[in-house]
Amino acid sequence: MILILLGTQDKPFDRILKEVSKLKKEGYIKDRIVAQTGHTKFEDDNIECFDFVSKKEVEELIDEARIVIAHGGVGIITECLSMNKKVIVVPRLKKYREHTNDHQLQIVKEFAKQKYILPLYKTSDLKQVLKDIKSFKPAKYEAESNNFVTALKKYIDEL
Repeated sequence: MILILLGTQDKPFDRILKEVSKLKKEGYIKDRIVAQTGHTKFEDDNIECFDFVSKKEVEELIDEARIVIAHGGVGIITECLSMNKKVIVVPRLKKYREHTNDHQLQIVKEFAKQKYILPLYKTSDLKQVLKDIKSFKPAKYEAESNNFVTALKKYIDEL
């Protein structure tokens, strides 16, 4: 299963859903696709969508997923990494009115630099990133001993 997590931001974020649906229709993606869409209104025969569920239910879905495609929020990224999941991260961008600023772009760049995740800056590159994730070996993420998140938050605060 491929799990898409768009978070709780109150702005729409359908770019990634449209690209995943296109690749599913083309037959490139064979997996079942489940998406937590939050405030993004999206209906598609190829994607099982829901808006919000409990934290426990999200954790169960993450556990079941082969790949997670997530927005660029620190919380969901670290949650997936702590569960040893391969994660493709798509930042919400101001230019598409998906967020009020581009802080998620900075978050994604930092996680990618540490080799924790595969970034997806342009949704049109999804097909290639899905190929790349097959051989991607993420760096080991250890929340208790890792000061990465603290350093990242400090970096963002200084922007």
